[in-house]
Amino acid sequence: MSTKKTEQAPIAVEEVLSKSEAFAHKYKNAIIGAVVAIVLFVVGSTLYKQYVSAPAEKEAAEALYAAQALFDEGKFQEALDGDGANLGLIAVAEEYSGTASGNLANAYAGLALAQVGRYQDAIPYLSDFSGDDQMVAPAVKGALGNCYAQTGDSDKAISCFLDAASEADNNTISPYYLLQAGILYEQAGKADKALKLYEQIKSDYPASIQAMDIDRYINRVK
Repeated sequence: MSTKKTEQAPIAVEEVLSKSEAFAHKYKNAIIGAVVAIVLFVVGSTLYKQYVSAPAEKEAAEALYAAQALFDEGKFQEALDGDGANLGLIAVAEEYSGTASGNLANAYAGLALAQVGRYQDAIPYLSDFSGDDQMVAPAVKGALGNCYAQTGDSDKAISCFLDAASEADNNTISPYYLLQAGILYEQAGKADKALKLYEQIKSDYPASIQAMDIDRYINRVK
């Protein structure tokens, strides 16, 4: 998904981390998360410009552009349903499924559904998104993990978080999702597995924001 783009106001990583003690209940307002917000900001508006000259993609890109504008304004339900004059994200994803814009609309639709509390509905859209960009694809997979966590499926949530961390392998995304997976392991009574992830953050991503406070988590599960 290196050629696809999205825009959204970033959410502070510190704010997300401050809520991690009660992760399962308190992170829903940050469901998109700092990582997804920042990554999609980088990926968003250029899509329209890039594909406007390609006949097969032009109509899809224009349709997504209108829905994206509503998403960027925080009008998530309107972005999903359309504004009467333009298609919503769900329609774009379905009607232009064979295009780059239709693919990106899956990610947008999933994130918007999560923002309005429809986590179960968000899962198939986030799952249908495909991409190989080292920032975007893992970030969307992490958002999928958040939705699984919100629906009570901790095992799938952890799996998504670990996959996202592994695929990204960078100081921004990886420690963020390793921490989330570790917290879920703690909540499941698997302190040993949580400890391994916390120690991985400390050893592999010492320059990350998460590493600054990781000793507290390590000490707690030892």
